[in-house]
Amino acid sequence: MNPLLLVLIHSPLVGPMTWRECATALRSIDRPTLVPSLAGVTDAEPPWIPKLADRVAEALRRDRPESRVALIVHSGAGALVPAIHAILGPLMSAAVFVDAVIPRPGHSWFDTAPPALGRRLRELSQQGVLPPWNEWFPPESIASHVPDDALRARFLAEIPRLPLEYFEEVAPEVEGWDAIPCGYLRLSDAYEDIAAEAAARGWPLTHQPSDHLAMVTQPEAIAAALDQMLEQMGFPPDPGRARARAPDTGQPVAE
Repeated sequence: MNPLLLVLIHSPLVGPMTWRECATALRSIDRPTLVPSLAGVTDAEPPWIPKLADRVAEALRRDRPESRVALIVHSGAGALVPAIHAILGPLMSAAVFVDAVIPRPGHSWFDTAPPALGRRLRELSQQGVLPPWNEWFPPESIASHVPDDALRARFLAEIPRLPLEYFEEVAPEVEGWDAIPCGYLRLSDAYEDIAAEAAARGWPLTHQPSDHLAMVTQPEAIAAALDQMLEQMGFPPDPGRARARAPDTGQPVAE
């Protein structure tokens, strides 16, 4: 059986650099990865959610067509899971939500967002287009999450401007997306309520105290947390990577 491929999906509000270093860290512990880029998809005409899902499926067909897949979704990418599941079908084995929204099929972002945030986005919109995500907040907010100037510049360079209509698009109705094993990795306090909902659904829940962009600044730590969660969900690493245990103690031994 092919090893489980971790498909790390960035929010449409940012870029694939979000996951690149974490993907490298995961590969170093024998977790195969793929980081599709969603760049440019929202420049096309709507509907966008099916097109974003198609972009992920295209990357898989091109690079790993036969792989079993675990989606690792960050932030707004959580909303894409049902649409991706509709395309991948039985190849999709699991999903891990990392400081991510839980899908709301049949609803738009505005339907479920706090009213104050919805009003803020409408105020920021100019001729139907929003400023880059980082400009929704004071400059010091992003700097506090990514303090290294060079790293922050690379991160910011990938952030697109999205149409306001993206947040008005109703997510397609897809049944059965949550019948696969799902887990939740909470990083920041802002996602505490959503993490509580994940726990109420019976999903494994891990809290890695950090911040919303920790995969950018702490890739090894987030990779280790994902590795542990996948094991907890019943997805050990590639069988070629032996995790030997010392007899009777249950403690790892040197490899």
